[in-house]
Amino acid sequence: MSSHWADINADKIVREKGEKDRYTCASGITPSGTVHVGNFREIISVDLVVRALREKGHEVRFLYSWDDYDVFRKVPATVTDRERFEEYLRWPITLVPDPEETYESFARANEAELEGQLERVGITPEYIYQATQYRASTYARGIRTALEKRDRIREILNRFRTSPLPDEWWPVSVFSRFTNRDTTRIVGWDGEWGLTYFCEESGQEDTIDLRETGFAKLPWRIDWPMRWAWEQVDFEPAGKDHHSEGGSFDTARHVVREVFDWEPPVTFQYDFISIKGRGGKMSSSSGEVISLRDVLEVYQPEVLRYLFAGTRPNSEFAISFDLDVIKIYEDYDKCERIYFGQETVNEKRAAKERRIYELSQVDAPPAALPAQIPFRHLCNLLLIHDGTIDAALADMPGYTEFDDELKRRARERAACAWNWVQEFAPDDFRFHVVDPETTEPRSLSDAERTAVAGLRKMLAAGLDDRSDKDVQNGIYDIARDAGLEPKDLFRTLYLILVNQERGPRLGGFLKTLGAPRVLRILERY
Repeated sequence: MSSHWADINADKIVREKGEKDRYTCASGITPSGTVHVGNFREIISVDLVVRALREKGHEVRFLYSWDDYDVFRKVPATVTDRERFEEYLRWPITLVPDPEETYESFARANEAELEGQLERVGITPEYIYQATQYRASTYARGIRTALEKRDRIREILNRFRTSPLPDEWWPVSVFSRFTNRDTTRIVGWDGEWGLTYFCEESGQEDTIDLRETGFAKLPWRIDWPMRWAWEQVDFEPAGKDHHSEGGSFDTARHVVREVFDWEPPVTFQYDFISIKGRGGKMSSSSGEVISLRDVLEVYQPEVLRYLFAGTRPNSEFAISFDLDVIKIYEDYDKCERIYFGQETVNEKRAAKERRIYELSQVDAPPAALPAQIPFRHLCNLLLIHDGTIDAALADMPGYTEFDDELKRRARERAACAWNWVQEFAPDDFRFHVVDPETTEPRSLSDAERTAVAGLRKMLAAGLDDRSDKDVQNGIYDIARDAGLEPKDLFRTLYLILVNQERGPRLGGFLKTLGAPRVLRILERY
């Protein structure tokens, strides 16, 4: 039996919900701004459990709800025309226009962006747009049930409140047909389908039929459990803020049992994600976000999935954009080698790594170990070739024999590597190979000139048959023969080659540059 957390939770769902023809797993969010990678944690957590259930032979419905009928409460910091968009405050998000004027609404713009990125990482849920549901009166029965059990709901919510809800509280809100805003108050209900409200902004009173209009909406703590019952949800995780005592999941658990006659879903709590170097919780409305698209600029889809598949949901972790990126790629490549039996570890570790690798794949795992291109070496190749991906990959042994899929993966990794080098790599990691046609030669001591002459001789004798280590040791010998400390010669050679005091490991770097290119630079000395 797998000890991976996705498999453990899949087994728990079957155990607690019993054998069923189909299990329903759910997730969702309000598209009130850019959906950040912290929100992505819930989506991929559900996806991993869904995969585990399906691999165990179960039919699964994976729902992702866009709560696009929620209220537009705050203009996000990313919106430039703030004054214009303040006019839409308290409207349903689905009616707020797209600031970029690309989609029919602000909500749809945020939805479409995430849906496209989810497809890249192999996540393809069934999307439910709650504005469509409400405006089609799909939930009329659920709203009426909430009205019928108004006192019970108030009593449940009051169990967790320091100040009780007033007797005139109603478990429903209404968007005014006169202003589109929810600045209304309920003034009466006929006991069936008629609901009367007063629009405070227009000063008008109106009665709606719940079966024929979508103006009425349940507030979050009632809407969530109502939809659990409607969709017959068996599993849905939530963040630790929702899972706190008296939080929305806690109250929803009571409401769904006592009001909507459905058992709450199996769940677990997931922790927050931060970006390394910046603490705190990301917020879509504040603009302090790293989107899924942003992360995929640096991490291949499989490597991003690996980060989440290899971390328990209740563990807080940071997504790195610093030098840790290199190690994460190296860890993923090691996991891949273990999966294909090309690297040996103890069986317990091997079983864990194999399962993580399976869940990391966008599609099914490849039939054989893909040709691995070390991320650090790829970065160096790209720097040598000024970011030209084709030229950098042409220097990889065996690249021309790759099939189309391997070439696609190689190009994808190269694009991520170059994005990282340009945007996030430390300054001392980056370099630019000197152009002897446009760069003046440096002043050298007699000993340094003697050492450079020795290196030219070694290069002229050939590099192809020498290993990186042999070249490195040869430079040590040249330094000693010239009466120099090796570290001083290395510094001088880096200054000559890349105009910096440090650079990639020199033996391998010289081999990658190739003798002809290095000799063109050194011949001036």
